[in-house]
Amino acid sequence: MELIPNWEYVADRVMGGVSNGRMYHEIYNGHMATVLRGNVSLDNNGGFIQIAFDLRSDGARFDANGWDGIAFEICGNNERYDVRFRTEKLTRPWQSFRTDFVAKSQWRSHKVPFETLEAHKTDARFDPAHLRRISILAIGREFQADVAIARMRLYRFA
Repeated sequence: MELIPNWEYVADRVMGGVSNGRMYHEIYNGHMATVLRGNVSLDNNGGFIQIAFDLRSDGARFDANGWDGIAFEICGNNERYDVRFRTEKLTRPWQSFRTDFVAKSQWRSHKVPFETLEAHKTDARFDPAHLRRISILAIGREFQADVAIARMRLYRFA
């Protein structure tokens, strides 16, 4: 199932950090993509920039129970990034279900099976029937972010 994300940009400045960046829609290495580009700084207790989208425009839960994971086309600057999932059961902004990936300099498909997600600062279990938001983050260390996402979809194991 193809997803059509309405990405939005968010930085640590919402919490007093000084990281800066932007989101672009552009042709990146030959593919139309959404690009997160910027500078991640740890100054002032900061440390992230991100793009994120709600699976439903009203922010309500999206039932992805019939799917096994999410796949996306990714390209970048050979740095490590996070993909994070939020469900309606998470109540704090620092809680998530997550994994990371390296955005290689050539386009590639990356699959994230839901069963591999790690809970962060929550005892809740990931339940795809309650999925709400997906984010791509440059986080946790000082570096220049440059990561492009061309396509995102839910998949089932064959």
